[in-house]
Amino acid sequence: MKRKRKTRHRIRKAAFGLLLVLLCIMMGTGIFYAGKGYGLYRKAITAKSVDERIRDVRGAEDYTTYMELPQFYIKAAICTEDRRFKDHCGIDLFAIARAAWADLKALSFVEGGSTITQQLVKNLLFTNEKKLERKAAEVFAALEVESKYSKEEIFELYANSVYFGGGYYGIYEASMGYFGKEPSELTDYESAMLAGVPNAPSLYSPDTDKEAARRRAGQVLDSMVRQKIITKAEAERIRSSGLIRKFSSISAAPTKLRPVHTPSE
Repeated sequence: MKRKRKTRHRIRKAAFGLLLVLLCIMMGTGIFYAGKGYGLYRKAITAKSVDERIRDVRGAEDYTTYMELPQFYIKAAICTEDRRFKDHCGIDLFAIARAAWADLKALSFVEGGSTITQQLVKNLLFTNEKKLERKAAEVFAALEVESKYSKEEIFELYANSVYFGGGYYGIYEASMGYFGKEPSELTDYESAMLAGVPNAPSLYSPDTDKEAARRRAGQVLDSMVRQKIITKAEAERIRSSGLIRKFSSISAAPTKLRPVHTPSE
């Protein structure tokens, strides 16, 4: 009996020691990448500050203000991309934990856990390269942006800088390019479709695969129903209205497309 107790005690002690070692490794790795991320962030803002880059975005001829954005698009984008957007400080620890678990199971980067604020600063400052130091750099930049700008300003900047596929940067180019109309004229269905594109522009842009774009719009509407933003009946009405519409000619797009940022290497 005593021998069994001693064996169990040794097993518990070994397990505790292993857990302690793993925690130390995780903490050390976190500190290492946080340091590299901070260096990347400092390099980017030294080349050109966040405020300067934001002034560049706002100075675009086709810049769309928050008041000009359809309310349905705003709700759909937040619901799809960052449902705790109005509550967090630029980073969402729940989303990061969920993404980390998904990445661990897949042994690759399958989820990013990025907030709308992080997506904005990635577009303004960094490349799309999937590296831990870039994700860490996003955190520092997101905290800076959140400390200086309101949530409405952040969303407005996001909508004007995010990539919608088809070579369209910002909601004005996407709205004109895909539907031949200004953002303020978008229908609820068109708003849902555009809200779903940035997650994977190469898959969901209407000019790549119209059926995939429609399915994605349906997923956005379903998500809005689950989060009680719209009712199931409203979702079906919006979905039905979209099925009888046809996309405007791509030739309606602006003849000259503009990149909204020059990422730091």
